[in-house]
Amino acid sequence: MEHVNSYLGKHLWLQYLLSVLVASAVVWLLFPGRSLVSVVPRMAVASLGSAVVLLVVRRKEKRAAGGSADDLVSLDGMLRRGEAPSDPQTRQAMRDLVDQRLHRTRHRIAAQIVLAVMWSTLVILMALTAGLRQTLGMAVVAGAFLTWLVLYGNLQHRRLHTMREILQTHN
Repeated sequence: MEHVNSYLGKHLWLQYLLSVLVASAVVWLLFPGRSLVSVVPRMAVASLGSAVVLLVVRRKEKRAAGGSADDLVSLDGMLRRGEAPSDPQTRQAMRDLVDQRLHRTRHRIAAQIVLAVMWSTLVILMALTAGLRQTLGMAVVAGAFLTWLVLYGNLQHRRLHTMREILQTHN
């Protein structure tokens, strides 16, 4: 799994492609009357905004990590494993990366609540305007997404705080 994470971390285009394909599959399963050929381009266009945001965030993180995608992927792997770098320059890069991510996630609880309200509203609107299949499918997607978002977000936040403590106590 570490190899997959590293590869995806170095190749953002592949993350974009996979997310478009997964989103297309979900939409196609919820609305089987649409052709897959029409769904994929629509999902690609709809995902462009998130790709731009990801590129901007990625550029800032690469700068904090030392300037290259390899440096960022290396630091991200160390962060996932809970390993503090021993080299002073790498420790400073890790410190900068952790501080940047903690700053970016300072409103995560409010964001999670807003997303839960938005997804709930979407499911309710789907129930009012679509069939049972689409409503149940959207409810499952919303529940799975929100569960993953909260659990993985909390895990990442704990990792960031743990790494910040490690870096502060072992100067």
